[in-house]
Amino acid sequence: MDFHAYRQALADTLEGSELPFPAGELSLRLARTRALMTEAGRDALLLTDPADIFYLTGYHTFEVSVHTALLVTAERVVLQVPSIETGPAVVTARVDEIIGYRWEDISEVIEPLLALLSPCQYIGLDANSAGLRYAIIQPLLNRLGKARFHHDGGALLDSQRLVKSEAELNCLRESARITAIGLRAAEAIIEPGITDNEVAAEGARALLAAGSEFMSLQPIVTCGQRSSVIHVNHKRTVIEAGDPVFLEFGSAYQRYTAPMMRTVVAGGATAQMHQIAEVCQCVYAALKETMCPGNTFDDAAQAAEAALARYADRVFFSGVFGYSVGAQFPPSWVEGTGYIARGLTRRFEENMVFHLPLCLRLPGEWGIGLSDTVQVTAKGGVAITDNDWQVNERVDLIKS
Repeated sequence: MDFHAYRQALADTLEGSELPFPAGELSLRLARTRALMTEAGRDALLLTDPADIFYLTGYHTFEVSVHTALLVTAERVVLQVPSIETGPAVVTARVDEIIGYRWEDISEVIEPLLALLSPCQYIGLDANSAGLRYAIIQPLLNRLGKARFHHDGGALLDSQRLVKSEAELNCLRESARITAIGLRAAEAIIEPGITDNEVAAEGARALLAAGSEFMSLQPIVTCGQRSSVIHVNHKRTVIEAGDPVFLEFGSAYQRYTAPMMRTVVAGGATAQMHQIAEVCQCVYAALKETMCPGNTFDDAAQAAEAALARYADRVFFSGVFGYSVGAQFPPSWVEGTGYIARGLTRRFEENMVFHLPLCLRLPGEWGIGLSDTVQVTAKGGVAITDNDWQVNERVDLIKS
């Protein structure tokens, strides 16, 4: 049985059986996208980002390293996938046509795309998509002409994905529930003498047992001095008495992730640790107050910077006070449609959702990280996750 026969056999029995949303939700997203295309003067949209393709069609797979493309026009939605992904396409996607190519022969991609794109004169691309491969886009540009292609396709989708529907908010709330379960399980075993790997393993076990799908980013656990280094992860490091243990988890529910950061001290926290945590709390309060419809992302960043100002020269902070979250795939849960940072003049709208990753690090010493995933409402930011914004101490578990 070749992949064409395989696809047909699945279509006869399981077509659409794993759609993540009702057909009406996907139809509404597609209608809005086509309206935005018309407004921008685009007669076609060629998308290669897995999250964009998922958003419009429901298509999802754990194999996102291979070329996949979605073509949207006023008349059709066509999904191009490698032969090994025709199964997931049949059961998870709502499209008009699925085109397969042998995944071992990338040359089979070009001619079908040319046939689909030839009638189109104004094609929107997402120039920032990691899935936009030079070996594929260059032949299209050469044979159809660069003038047909416009690099605003990503922004067109971003503007829609940034504001969440009620169905999406429900997915984020369920992710938040599962994330909390994983964090609680990981925190419960923290004590001097165990490794960061053991903590991460318990957190991952609890996340999966509670219902998480494969995660866009695996649980992050660091301790002691390593917690002062941004973007390292567990590495067989023994937790010592008095070490802060930094945790950042995010479960995936229908590909939606609501992350949360916690910090637990394997013993008693120092006065300075509590002090840094209080700064995180002040920055968080400033952000939530200014995350109101009409305010800009820059307004919120300036308010957060003011709350951080007296410690700004002593701690390292990434400079991004929040990033949008929603549906994503490995290697990251960052949606990439919006950032709360200086100079960004996009305005908040109700039902935007951001993770506020407030981790302050003393280089070479330790870091304190606390965060929530927050929904924009008419009255400001409201947490979807349930952080208590405390540095938790495990004094009772220090081994004698």
